[in-house]
Amino acid sequence: MSTLEIKDLQVSVETEDGPKEILKGVTLTIKAGETHAIMGPNGSGKSTTAYSIAGHPKYTITGGTVTLDGEDVLAMSVDERARAGMFLAMQYPVEVPGVSMANFLRTAKTALDGEAPKLRTWVKDVNGALEQMNLDPQFSSRSVNEGFSGGEKKRAEIAQLDLLDPKIAILDEIDSGLDIDALKVVSDGINRFSAREDKGLLLITHYTRILRYVKPDVVHVFVDGRVAESGGPELAEELEANGYEKYTAVSR
Repeated sequence: MSTLEIKDLQVSVETEDGPKEILKGVTLTIKAGETHAIMGPNGSGKSTTAYSIAGHPKYTITGGTVTLDGEDVLAMSVDERARAGMFLAMQYPVEVPGVSMANFLRTAKTALDGEAPKLRTWVKDVNGALEQMNLDPQFSSRSVNEGFSGGEKKRAEIAQLDLLDPKIAILDEIDSGLDIDALKVVSDGINRFSAREDKGLLLITHYTRILRYVKPDVVHVFVDGRVAESGGPELAEELEANGYEKYTAVSR
């Protein structure tokens, strides 16, 4: 059973005025078979948590630990974190002109598995993953995310999740910019992944609408770089009804 354990994580970023502390001691544990949702106001540290775990160079770890199955994640390079079983779907997927989706995905899969997937089987797998996300198979020959709509980029991220099959998936606002039809397609893809054996999911969102399709086991409220409260799915409904005022008032 895979376990991602974050203990007292403290993170800063460099600004014009010097280092600014963003995370002030985040502690979370995501186990295989669990779906965790992080909610909170803008600037509370949600995305910083995701990018710090993934190894983005913009963020400096100043304290705490992150382990995956007991291994020190923070000591790993970004590619080592991916090979260890971690996946990050970005809020704003980048365009990679000149690199086709097919080549990108096969190269990534080869790097993760240590050997190239058999081409005939792989083409079938890619086309199947795209079809499940309502993307035309021709997307595989297009440059990564270039010219994709916002919804197509998010659906392509979930197709990648399906094909790369990590242990722990971190999805940073995968629902932003999606209409209701695309939201359902993306949610179905997330649920197919979560239904596999030994998978953990950390879902970062502003809104409860995706949580009506992807049911969280635990909801965490982030405020001012900390976990202000954790609870069951009913906590998301409370936030939808009442907002973050009772948490932000305390942190002022």
